[in-house]
Amino acid sequence: MSITPEALEAEFSLTTAATRLDFLSRRDNGDTALNTVRDDDADSWTSLLQDSTQLDVHESLELLALGEVIARKAHDSQLVGIRAALRGGADWDAIAAALGVGPQEAWDSYTESVARQLDADAAASARELAGARPGR
Repeated sequence: MSITPEALEAEFSLTTAATRLDFLSRRDNGDTALNTVRDDDADSWTSLLQDSTQLDVHESLELLALGEVIARKAHDSQLVGIRAALRGGADWDAIAAALGVGPQEAWDSYTESVARQLDADAAASARELAGARPGR
């Protein structure tokens, strides 16, 4: 299996991808030293005290790809949220504040998502719902 966002995106829902990413990120101790081999006494329980977990290459690449999958899925969910907010009467200032951007950037992001994710009829309706691009 190739470890790419495209390969994992079809395999994981947003919730499952976030859970797996959380699991992998908690397993790694964050050490920056290269993996080394230790010669511990196999019969000694004290060796467990020194044991720390590091991700292997496959897991670390999976962690990276899952982060991208989550970012993409979360970004795509903005369209649903913005449309719901607009239908509920929110203005672009309120939507922009929720996204942590300016009103013009929020509107631009919305119209790009509309063009990318919706068919022609749904896109026309979504553009009508958005109204004119907010001014400065």
